[in-house]
Amino acid sequence: MKAFMDTLETIKIGDFSLGSLLSALLILLVGIFIVKILMRLADRLISRPNVPKTLHGFLHTGIKALLYVLLVMVAMDSLGIPITTLVAVVSVAGVAVSLALQDSFSNIASGVFLLANKPFEVGDFVEADGVSGVVTEIGFSYTRLTTGDNKYIFIPNKQIFSNKIINYTYQETRRVDIDITASYDAPTEAVKKSLQEACDAVPGILEDPAPFVGLTNYGASSIEYVLRVWVKADDYWPVRFALNEKIRETFEANGVEMTYDHINVHMVEDKTK
Repeated sequence: MKAFMDTLETIKIGDFSLGSLLSALLILLVGIFIVKILMRLADRLISRPNVPKTLHGFLHTGIKALLYVLLVMVAMDSLGIPITTLVAVVSVAGVAVSLALQDSFSNIASGVFLLANKPFEVGDFVEADGVSGVVTEIGFSYTRLTTGDNKYIFIPNKQIFSNKIINYTYQETRRVDIDITASYDAPTEAVKKSLQEACDAVPGILEDPAPFVGLTNYGASSIEYVLRVWVKADDYWPVRFALNEKIRETFEANGVEMTYDHINVHMVEDKTK
């Protein structure tokens, strides 16, 4: 066996012996197997309830990258390549890559800030960069949202971090605001009564704070009102849709006319003829 190994050392491929190359290859193969085992253990630790879901992707990718870097360093050491050489190569490559991938690094840095500040977490319904949806993943470079019509939207973290973020599920309750117009012929009390009846008929509206109806403006052909009710965040859209339908029903039942934009055209007879 020793003679065989000595023979392998005498065979040169470039600057390296065949024996050292086979040794490095064996280290890589065994190392990849070990990395997979370690990643399974790491994923179990990452998946614990005390670890925020928003960190799962970051931790998984970071640990995996670190393990593979260590594996490459061990393989290079077996070839007799000094670690300092690797560090120098990585440094030079890092400068070149950083110039070419400025936006990518900016996205990664923004992702770190998003995790640190926690404006949202996986499962929250948010509006970011003009897109609304449920956060399904916060990655190193991108945050993924699932829209109401089941589309996957990938938004660069840089765009999210530098723009306004609205988190609709951060609070347990939300307010539903509905603007309504009614005819000048409809008494204000009749309008308020109809809106209150609509609120009483729709399940999911909270009693505290109580529903509010206010007269907001006198328009050119109608009086404008606003109805405000509080609901649980998950009930926002079902309550809003049901309330809109019920308002029309109660208005019709109580004889309250809902106005709409229209134009009256008066024909004037030409008396010069």
